[in-house]
Amino acid sequence: MKNNKLRTSTILVLAILCVTVVFPIITLLMSINLADFKEVFGSQQFMTLLKNSVVTTLIATVLSVTLAMTLAWCLNRSNMKAKNIFSVWFTLPMLIPSISHAMGLLLLLGDNGILTNVLGINIGLYGYTGIIMGSILYSFPVAFLLLTDSYRYEDYTTYESAQVLGLTKFQQFVSITLPNLKRPLISAFFAVFTMIFTDYGVPLILGGKHMTLSVYMYREVIGLLNFSKGALIGTVLLIPAVIAFIVDLKQSSSSNQSTVVKPYNIQENKLRDVISTIYSFVMAFLVSLPIMAFIYLSFVKKFPIDMSFSLDNIRHSFELGVGSYLLNSITIALLSAIFGVVITYFTAYLTSRNSGGKSKMVLHLIAIITLAIPGVVLGLAYVLFFNGTFFYRTLLILVLVNITHFFASPYLLAYNSLKKFNSNLEDVSSSLGISSLKMLTDVYIPCTQDTIIEMFTYMFVNAMVTISAVSFLANLRTMPIALLIPQFDSQSLIEGAAFISVLILVINLIAKLIINVYRKYAVNTVVE
Repeated sequence: MKNNKLRTSTILVLAILCVTVVFPIITLLMSINLADFKEVFGSQQFMTLLKNSVVTTLIATVLSVTLAMTLAWCLNRSNMKAKNIFSVWFTLPMLIPSISHAMGLLLLLGDNGILTNVLGINIGLYGYTGIIMGSILYSFPVAFLLLTDSYRYEDYTTYESAQVLGLTKFQQFVSITLPNLKRPLISAFFAVFTMIFTDYGVPLILGGKHMTLSVYMYREVIGLLNFSKGALIGTVLLIPAVIAFIVDLKQSSSSNQSTVVKPYNIQENKLRDVISTIYSFVMAFLVSLPIMAFIYLSFVKKFPIDMSFSLDNIRHSFELGVGSYLLNSITIALLSAIFGVVITYFTAYLTSRNSGGKSKMVLHLIAIITLAIPGVVLGLAYVLFFNGTFFYRTLLILVLVNITHFFASPYLLAYNSLKKFNSNLEDVSSSLGISSLKMLTDVYIPCTQDTIIEMFTYMFVNAMVTISAVSFLANLRTMPIALLIPQFDSQSLIEGAAFISVLILVINLIAKLIINVYRKYAVNTVVE
């Protein structure tokens, strides 16, 4: 009876994932008009778009991962002060949409930018330069978090052996550190590459004449309602993401996890600490400049004509309905986080804590393959599949697409946590007559509450900042506030767009503060 209930639950969740993941993607592929193949792929424009996308993405990815790696090294391999502050500081760019970073750079370094006017130097922001700079800003925190976590699991005994053999610090870095970071570096590279390649926010604002594939898809669907061409470009955007997913999956299956016998011992080196502190502070300052720019711009009368203090832009923004759009975003983010945690955690429980055979394997595969579907592609797939349904024009479909878009990461968090429990626990509980539901509510959930909190945070923050998956599905009544940024920018209301970025940042900071306070309370309650 117990196995039958689990099998039924597995099939039910599998059916839900098929409806929300598999069927929309199949519909996307089937909606392509064969006549558009020659028109799109045979045109010179496509090759130019492909070149722009690939060149900017490759350069930005290499620079982003390099920046993340050096910052992670400074925080984990030096005795610099205020490490926790810098760790939070470097993740601030994740709390605002990618298009906000583009806006910040435009305000600072555009033709009429603040720094351009002050320094009298125009760097030519529009084009490759702006796309690369903006892409680095919003993507490097992802690589930073991945690499920071990896540095913590290095075994110091290997380094002690290298010291005995007389290897210099540089030789140790090349022969030990880099090989240890091989898998995280590959994962970080592909994660950042996929993010940049499929993002349209930065190139939409800073691309100028250099249009990318993602911007072309956005304009074809939003501007021209050409779903066939949009679907065709969507499949192209899907290709590198799928390759990245396959390579990362191969790395995961072939890598051997080592046991940390001795934590890394950071030796005294004042010069290293000073250099690390200065470098981290400079990078934190540069990362903060775009954020400070749109905070400043929110309170000026008219950029760049009248830079005097004013609340007119904030008042005007609320007159245009910013309050209702903000309420939409908070509602969507909360519902996405609540229901997202429930479905991802339960899915992870089914795949990690029962022997479901082939159905469990298929469920696990679909769950993790969502990681390879770009938001802009998923959003278009939802338009084509769910158009005409009762919830197509409601907030519900925005919640659903967000849960699907961000499904994989919280799922893997829960899956890895649940896998750590003894594999014989279910057999013991069954022999004692303890139901699966009782084990789930009384054992697994309480013991993994910290992971659940992380899952909730991830879902909420990403649902607040995303513009990709929801851009094709929102209307004037259901629009989340992040989508007002490109809309205000197109209407030359850059002060209002800057204020919206500030609002999103403040909401996410408040949410993280509340969640951290709750986490401390929850941990103390468990300890007592």
